[in-house]
Amino acid sequence: MTPAPAALRPDTVRIVHLTDVHFGLEDRAAVEAALLMAHALKPTLTVVTGDITLAGRPDEFRAARAWLDRLPRPILVTPGNHDTPYYNLALRSLQPFHRWRRFIGADDAAEFEGPGLVACAINTARGAQPRLNWAQGAINLTAIEGVAARFGRADASLRVFACHHPLIDVEGAPVSGGVHRGDAATRALCEAGVDLILTGHLHNPFARPLPYGAGCSYVAGAGTLSLRTRGVPASFSVIEATDDTLSVTAQAWTGSHFEPFRNWAFPRRQSAGG
Repeated sequence: MTPAPAALRPDTVRIVHLTDVHFGLEDRAAVEAALLMAHALKPTLTVVTGDITLAGRPDEFRAARAWLDRLPRPILVTPGNHDTPYYNLALRSLQPFHRWRRFIGADDAAEFEGPGLVACAINTARGAQPRLNWAQGAINLTAIEGVAARFGRADASLRVFACHHPLIDVEGAPVSGGVHRGDAATRALCEAGVDLILTGHLHNPFARPLPYGAGCSYVAGAGTLSLRTRGVPASFSVIEATDDTLSVTAQAWTGSHFEPFRNWAFPRRQSAGG
């Protein structure tokens, strides 16, 4: 039995961050338990950062859609590279997100605004690229300019950006995000006052400061809820932000329940203008 979460302080924003569920090879018990715990947490926002399917097949999307529909609202969802028709080269090259749009919705950008929180997501996945590893990421800097402008109007709200691939490679990670223009996008987001960038793709949870943003902009990646683990248990993350602190807790699946696995805590930036 997962313990009941502590009640939120009035000034706290809570985000449940799930990623890389890979329906088709999901850990069914962990996926169901994560859904129940997400509801118990009563988040301000639920964020899902892609790879909700294993190979972008219609049956996988149907299962993913049914699960997404049961998650607590509001919800922000963005695709990953596995959400393309992974093994259908023609369809993946020509219409990589046709099935995503059919079953899930818009694939390019998403946005949420609520009390104390503004969140934006951009798709970093591509169906084909002029490089050997097509599954690595790329980001549109014009779209980032739009996000930066949105953050600039957010006053003292927590500013969160979500995408599938880590924009800057994480030292010691099992795979690379390899995001084209990722460093430039990170710098632009930090200059716009982003507090937190949420990503997936690695299957291992992490959190750390970014090299820009005066040391008060951070990146956090959640683990996988699939059977495709990479040396750590299946997990998801819970982010809690007060006026002065940003904390990230990875909740690991034990086989019967989730329990805290790793925790990071960082100071919030104090200037209202970022």
